[in-house]
Amino acid sequence: MGIGKIEIILLIVLVIILLFVGAKKLPELARGVGQSAKELKKGFSEGLPEEDKTAKKSSATKKK
Repeated sequence: MGIGKIEIILLIVLVIILLFVGAKKLPELARGVGQSAKELKKGFSEGLPEEDKTAKKSSATKKK
């Protein structure tokens, strides 16, 4: 079980990003990506019709 092709490609991409961005800016970049993902999820949930929102909330409370 060695490293596969996908892992090698991912490692190369991460090294390239580290070279371009720099180690000090990497946490800021990751924070920005996280906030973008959060805003995207929020935008999708706001675009749902009302009955979909209530069904989603009720199914989430049943899982807890």
